Amino acid sequence: MNQLVLASRNPGKVVELRRILEASGIYVDLLGMEDFPEVPDVRETGATFMENALLKARAVYEATGLVSVADDSGLTVEALNGMPGILSARWAGRHGDDKANLDLVLAQLADVAEARRGAAFVCAAAAVGRSDHVFAEGSIEGRLLREPRGSNGFGYDPIFVPTGYDRTTAEMSADEKDAISHRGEAFRALASQLITLLDAP
Repeated sequence: MNQLVLASRNPGKVVELRRILEASGIYVDLLGMEDFPEVPDVRETGATFMENALLKARAVYEATGLVSVADDSGLTVEALNGMPGILSARWAGRHGDDKANLDLVLAQLADVAEARRGAAFVCAAAAVGRSDHVFAEGSIEGRLLREPRGSNGFGYDPIFVPTGYDRTTAEMSADEKDAISHRGEAFRALASQLITLLDAP
């Protein structure tokens, strides 16, 4: 079985990608960065989601020699001029502090009217192997609540209600979320291209 590395230390993302790949008929031994403790975290110095995804995938491929997948995703908020954007994971100052990030966005939107609480989740995903790289993007639009709801998912899921729904993405089952999410869309599009990298000599 081919090995594939997801350039993330977030176990939720590893589980999510495994589900999406298997639903696409791709069965691999999917590893996360916890399997490579000697590989340092890659600094996200790109100016866009796609630049950061490619940067991480290339660095992890070079460190491990295995086909590597990375994504960069985040929340863009209308009333915050598209921020937190690529800073979503460290919006409150410390990378990966989901509660602090969510609380800060809620505080910044405290006086914002419902009509201006539009937001979108955006994801860029990339895979790098010996022969080439492939990439894909996904997005989902919605609105932000004033209070968190739901315990599934992670990040800003508890305050994000997709357009056409009345539940947050944290109130949805994993399968429901995968079917509509920005990351699901990007990873499904990427999965169809991954075969070329996994089969490369």
